[in-house]
Amino acid sequence: MAEAQRVHAAELFDQERSSAEIARMLGVSEESVRRWRRVWEEGSADGLRWRPATGRPPKLDDAQVERVQIALEQGAQGHGFEADLWTLERVGLVVERVTEVSLSKASVWRLLTGRLGWSLQRPERRAAERDESEIARWIAHEWPRIKKGR
Repeated sequence: MAEAQRVHAAELFDQERSSAEIARMLGVSEESVRRWRRVWEEGSADGLRWRPATGRPPKLDDAQVERVQIALEQGAQGHGFEADLWTLERVGLVVERVTEVSLSKASVWRLLTGRLGWSLQRPERRAAERDESEIARWIAHEWPRIKKGR
């Protein structure tokens, strides 16, 4: 989608349209259009095409990520942890056991959210003594009585 917008913008640059007009037509900011125009003026429309991300490659390849996913699906207790709850530290330990690669907490987070598609989930804190039927009875009978007293 973004590449298509940039390529379309290049066609509009050829038509000598203003940055403001192109921004309105494509639904992007004028600053983006001005940045694209500079790239276009320096190197043509090819400079606006998609390029792979630069930077350091990930520490784990796809096969290692697959092994980590299989290991995590076994649950935290399956890896010797007392509670069946994943934390960044626990996931980091499992990653290290499975792949022999040590990751920082930030890298573990990127692995979980970016490559595995997991999301942050926090367990509900509820009293062990919680009695749902008693709560329902109180809401149905006691709460209206208390509310009337106002």
